[in-house]
Amino acid sequence: MFAAERRQLILEMVRANGAVSLRELARVVQTSEVTVRRDVRALEAEGLLDRRHGGAVLPGGFTRESGFPQKSHLATAEKTAIADCAAGLVEEGEAIVVGAGTTTQELARRLARVPGLTVVTNSLLVAQALAHANRVEVVMTGGTLRGSNYALVGSGAEQSLQGLRVSKAFLSGAGLTAERGLSTSNMLSASVDRALVQAAAEVVVLADHSKLGTDTMFQTVPTDVITRLVTDEAPAHDDRAAAELQALADQGVEIAVAGASGGATNAQGGSGGPGAPGVPGASGASGGEGGPGRRQRRDVPLPGPRRQVPGAAAGLRSAGSLGEQPGGTERARVADMRRR
Repeated sequence: MFAAERRQLILEMVRANGAVSLRELARVVQTSEVTVRRDVRALEAEGLLDRRHGGAVLPGGFTRESGFPQKSHLATAEKTAIADCAAGLVEEGEAIVVGAGTTTQELARRLARVPGLTVVTNSLLVAQALAHANRVEVVMTGGTLRGSNYALVGSGAEQSLQGLRVSKAFLSGAGLTAERGLSTSNMLSASVDRALVQAAAEVVVLADHSKLGTDTMFQTVPTDVITRLVTDEAPAHDDRAAAELQALADQGVEIAVAGASGGATNAQGGSGGPGAPGVPGASGASGGEGGPGRRQRRDVPLPGPRRQVPGAAAGLRSAGSLGEQPGGTERARVADMRRR
């Protein structure tokens, strides 16, 4: 098959399905994923489709939103690793809210094993994943069913969340940037997600690396409200994801990077609360310098050379250097006189 024929077939498949994985495209056009990736890159340069990690989608910028059948086939390994990591943040007997999405659906499948858990959700997929969990209580919001992602939205969903208070909210979205935080392409979904956030003491965002640096139409969670991000490890050449992770960490968001085996590398810096359950080394909210509640800058393990936090070296002093501070010699002389 010539390249032009191959690319036309790829384009027809994406237009018919909204989103198609590279693996499926390679199978249909009977070539390697490397060749298909090259074809997708060429079609994107012509503005005919958009690349996503592991696949291709219809173009549409800020307003584009794929339906559940398309999103469920994208970045499946990454979503599984993220869900495994995020499940370790949930303790027995907690009350949490879980938003709609394919990644949160994966999380819900793992939460079925947590005893005494109460899960409030507007997602039919999350509720279905927990339907047969004997020790988990599921509370559904009201609202109008949005068929594209099987979620309840609208004023009924928002009103049912009024007066609710839980420990954590787990949310996903269409894009995440340090400048705007989490965003989505649909106004109704964004409004319900904001209501879910209002009910929680901590906000955990689940987003694979392809969403880092992507900005969509409606903001759901500002960066300064996000407690923790659980993501996967971006490829070494993905500078955009690496830069966005560092920018998020600089604003105080705790980062947990899930590996393909389900392990996690956590953000460095900041002491304070106890480590997150099941995620070694993750720290809680830090009081640190500046008083309680002030968000601290954190270093994040990124591909390539580690980025130095400006001013960090200046803030560290050895025990031997303390005597060289102004007034140090005078204090030593007075202490000596007292001993005499």
